[in-house]
Amino acid sequence: MKRKSVKILQFITVVIIGIGACVAVYFLVDRVWNGSFVDWFEYYFMQTRNAYLPEAGQEAIIREPMWWKVKRLLLAAFIVVVIVNIITAFVAARFYAKSVRRKTITSVSNMLHSCLSKETDELFPREYAEIVAEMAKIKTSMLRSEQALRNESAQKNDLVTYLAHDLKTPLTSVIGYLSLLDEASDMPLEQKAKYIHIALDKANRLERLVNEFFEITRYNLQEIRLNKEKIDLYYMLVQLRDEFYPILSAKGNTAVLRADESLTLWGDPEKLARVFNNILKNAAAYSFPDSEIIISAQERDGQMVIAFENQGPTIPAEKLSMIFDRFYRMDEARSTNAGGAGLGLAIAKEIVTLHNGSISAESREHVTTFTVCLPVSHSENINPTLGIS
Repeated sequence: MKRKSVKILQFITVVIIGIGACVAVYFLVDRVWNGSFVDWFEYYFMQTRNAYLPEAGQEAIIREPMWWKVKRLLLAAFIVVVIVNIITAFVAARFYAKSVRRKTITSVSNMLHSCLSKETDELFPREYAEIVAEMAKIKTSMLRSEQALRNESAQKNDLVTYLAHDLKTPLTSVIGYLSLLDEASDMPLEQKAKYIHIALDKANRLERLVNEFFEITRYNLQEIRLNKEKIDLYYMLVQLRDEFYPILSAKGNTAVLRADESLTLWGDPEKLARVFNNILKNAAAYSFPDSEIIISAQERDGQMVIAFENQGPTIPAEKLSMIFDRFYRMDEARSTNAGGAGLGLAIAKEIVTLHNGSISAESREHVTTFTVCLPVSHSENINPTLGIS
């Protein structure tokens, strides 16, 4: 209703301006230019000739307009008026369109701002139904993103708090045992060796915690970039198994590789080695003592399927769904040396995703399996880099 009133007012304004322009032209011709206009018209458009007047019965000198010239004058004047009106209408339409566009943009901007800051979408007229629908989606997505960021920030803060607290325990132990060794110079060698061993264990624990702090910092600043090449997958997995031998043998665990020696794939060898290292480290940390960790690889439908299977505590379904989240650690991780910063599996997932692959985990009846699927052949990634900050 308001818009109709505005249009009617604009139309009346244009009509009034047109009438005023006509009156102004008439005033100029009739009053201001009266003498000169008449002289000009007399000179160019009037003629004098002899003509027979039947009513007088004789010839007389008459003065009359040259109608062919008057017609051309009227046609030219009409064309000029039409052109001027068209130009005026075009210019006025351009300015009006710009004004309407500015007002529309301002109005929509205000409505968008109000919509984002309030819980209602009733600020938009009915003709903006599509915009309302899109804004609802954007608003929902923004709220989810904000909540995810808040949750991640809270997890990170909790993790830093836990690590800062955990740093005190091994540091206190190291200082305590070294103080005993320093004060008791005549301590028996057997007892001295025991204290040195305990202090070394606590120092190693302290080093792991410090490394976790550095890992958190690198995670926030790093950007993953891939340098793809052909990879000898079998040789990579053999190297990985051999590197973990000291760690696994400490608990009586063994790693068994089941794969064909000819397996190859296309990817970044350094980044994929990090993926497999993180998964195997997780499997080693949560395996039962004296159990096997089975590493298998096979090509299936153009995909390389690499699986890591270990025997250990069953991971509950609700925790399994969050195991690849940033800074997520299971509750028991804090009470053991197994707990890291909660970044290993998150980084692994992002690297695999960047390779156009997928990673998943399942756990049942004390058997946990992590499965990585990667394209075998060379394929260009749409997104060559992926920030993980």
